[in-house]
Amino acid sequence: MAPGQVEERSMAGDRLLAVQLGAFASLALLLAAVGIFGVLSYMIERRLHELGIRVALGAQRIDVVRLVASETLPMVIAGVALGLVASAGLTRFVRSLLYEVAPNDPLTFAGVAVVLGAVALLAALVPARRASSVDPIIALRAE
Repeated sequence: MAPGQVEERSMAGDRLLAVQLGAFASLALLLAAVGIFGVLSYMIERRLHELGIRVALGAQRIDVVRLVASETLPMVIAGVALGLVASAGLTRFVRSLLYEVAPNDPLTFAGVAVVLGAVALLAALVPARRASSVDPIIALRAE
């Protein structure tokens, strides 16, 4: 058996674990985006009448998007902050899975926070754009 094959076989279990962890992390990111999208869609649907009145009174579509984004941003910041605190507390459980990365690596934490924040804001942008394009007459008749 060649020396490279021995090394490859010895790392096979760790590699499989890393792939599984990455797959579950991707699934969790997708579920978080779908959840944020669903909550914001519901929130905007409940406020469709109000947003229609705003557009009918002269609010620009970008103003409606800004309004929804400004209400979404504090929720995103709070969620990312709670997630960072929880993950910092749970680093000792994954210490054995990390290879050449410190458990409290600030670059990793910052990268994850940026990715999660961007995904959350993108998930919020879709319902916000839909709310801004609503016809005021249809929104006013809906109530």
